[in-house]
Amino acid sequence: MHEAPHSGDARCPGVVLLHGIARTSASMRRLERSLQGSGFATLNIDYASRRKPIAALADDIQPEISRFAERTTPLHFVAHSMGGLVARAYIARHRPQRLGGVVMLGTPNGGSEVADLLSGSRLFRAFYGPAGLELTTAPRTNTLPAVDYPVGVIAGNRFIDPVAGQFVLPRPNDGRVSVQSAMFAGMADHVVVKASHTGLPNHAVAIAQTIAFLREGQFRPSESQEPASLRRSCT
Repeated sequence: MHEAPHSGDARCPGVVLLHGIARTSASMRRLERSLQGSGFATLNIDYASRRKPIAALADDIQPEISRFAERTTPLHFVAHSMGGLVARAYIARHRPQRLGGVVMLGTPNGGSEVADLLSGSRLFRAFYGPAGLELTTAPRTNTLPAVDYPVGVIAGNRFIDPVAGQFVLPRPNDGRVSVQSAMFAGMADHVVVKASHTGLPNHAVAIAQTIAFLREGQFRPSESQEPASLRRSCT
């Protein structure tokens, strides 16, 4: 993990962005720019998602987030896919003093049947590492504690891979995670958008709904809002 640049005034609400497994901070760049344009300071972190278990990854990002959290405004988290599990583990182990809300996009809170199918493969284990094995639907030995902070869940219902989407995962799903698996007890709100798993962080409606939840603590009932309508300066 390298030192990630952060953007925005310390007087602005902060947002930590966490990418999914085998991705990089570049996959969150469009979402990051939209957050910055809406008055949020951002920290878009790269972390070694394929090398360590989720709890160890949460410890790895702690120093960087701790420095970014030195502000008088709320600190939010926006995470894609496994990044949502890293966020939950981080908050459980290193809870920020001014924790705000958390938005999860396509996070397999209940695991993924795709991971179930592939986890026995040596190629899968070699590529995705220990964290990949934590994405199955099997009960986790290191169960994450119940949340006591606002979490908004965004799930996708479009898939690119017809095999996984039609024959492996319960429907509706985003090709990697089912809508049902993205939900979990204790979440404050949820919404389903017409996006695939990899497309969620770049989807205009998902971005607009992310900003709405961070601002209002809930998603907007209509998918028709424009991201630009949420623009606001914190200065």
